[in-house]
Amino acid sequence: MSVVARTKPERYVGLNHEINGGMTPIAKIIRDAKVFGLIDDTETCEGWNLQGLDALLDEVNRHWDQYGCLVSNLPNALRERHRAIHGKAFQQATQAGWSGELETDDEQ
Repeated sequence: MSVVARTKPERYVGLNHEINGGMTPIAKIIRDAKVFGLIDDTETCEGWNLQGLDALLDEVNRHWDQYGCLVSNLPNALRERHRAIHGKAFQQATQAGWSGELETDDEQ
């Protein structure tokens, strides 16, 4: 009997091909990078390697640190941009069948 080892893909599938309607930690980082202007609004990060995504995460975290990691601390323009980007993603994910249950299953 042979065993097939599953490995993680070497390249990111891209924001448009995400599971859970794009409500994954990586997708949220990409949206935050867009909020802070670190990547273009059309960037999906498709084909990026782990090192590139890790560097993006570090940069996003540096920006969030300036605001105490709270949306309410963002300047008005960034807060509105955050609301628009994440609100659109939330709406699209909901329409695709995402309900948020996976994120809260362990809280019951």
